[in-house]
Amino acid sequence: MTEIAPALPAPDNLDALRLEVAGIIVEALNLEQAPASIPPDDSLFGEGLGLDSIDILEVALVVSKRYGFQLRADDDDNIRIFRSLRSLTGYIASHRTQ
Repeated sequence: MTEIAPALPAPDNLDALRLEVAGIIVEALNLEQAPASIPPDDSLFGEGLGLDSIDILEVALVVSKRYGFQLRADDDDNIRIFRSLRSLTGYIASHRTQ
């Protein structure tokens, strides 16, 4: 049986989702910056946004509740998923149920 990949949202919708996800990050972590100021391709870890593993767990919890799918702490793909705002948004777009 052939699996059909979920349809990705249109670019405008993806941009809106990216801004929404940036807002979730800012709110969940009480960051003092505007969601729109987070560059979509900058690293969420280290020298980029500077998140650590605890921050990522907090974001994953909010994302899981908001979009109706589970982001697991032990997922081998977490480094790829949380590499940047763009990669996280793309993952959410292809896995969300809400």
